[in-house]
Amino acid sequence: MINYLRRWFRRVRDRTGGDSGRVTAFAVVFCVALLAVAGLVLDGGLALSAKVQALDEAQAAARQGAQQLDLGYYRSTGIARLDPSRAAQAAQTWLTNAGLDGKASATTEIVTVTVRRTRSTQLLQLVGVADLRVSATASAAAVQGVTGPAA
Repeated sequence: MINYLRRWFRRVRDRTGGDSGRVTAFAVVFCVALLAVAGLVLDGGLALSAKVQALDEAQAAARQGAQQLDLGYYRSTGIARLDPSRAAQAAQTWLTNAGLDGKASATTEIVTVTVRRTRSTQLLQLVGVADLRVSATASAAAVQGVTGPAA
């Protein structure tokens, strides 16, 4: 019985021309593709997490800047507006104290902060992608009084 199976396998192999090395090449290509997809999933998730953290930090810095009111204008008119230079400086100081890379700007109405982060990859390093850069921008404005819930 064993000899019969051996002869049968030999005949099948002879008819198909043999498949020596074909499975190995397929396995190598498949493993590389699987690692690339796993790298996209893992490092993509880490980049998304870094983006959310950058947005949180930009929002916090913008809120810090939005607290810098032009008190002289407020006392004379009763209208809250920002002191642009102090607001931008306060937001930039918040970024510096937190050890973050970013830029802050302000007008009399709004403070805008952009935070930039670089995240090292875990698996994508295997295919030559060492870092992923993310950035997030947030704005805050001085609001006077209670305006009610957002609709």
